[in-house]
Amino acid sequence: MDIATFQAYGFFFFTAFMVVVLYSYIYHLYSSQKKGTRDYEKYGNIALNDDITDQPIEMVSKDDETKK
Repeated sequence: MDIATFQAYGFFFFTAFMVVVLYSYIYHLYSSQKKGTRDYEKYGNIALNDDITDQPIEMVSKDDETKK
């Protein structure tokens, strides 16, 4: 097996691995939004709504601040 064949197999398996990672990430985004744990679509407008007077995306309670 020469280096070109090895590179071709490596490229194919790396591409397949990256496709699996991409689809699992997309599944994670939609399933977490459907469960209600996190709404990632709100983060889409974060660059547009970055003024100091704009509403925060998520409110942080005092309990969450003390845990950090």
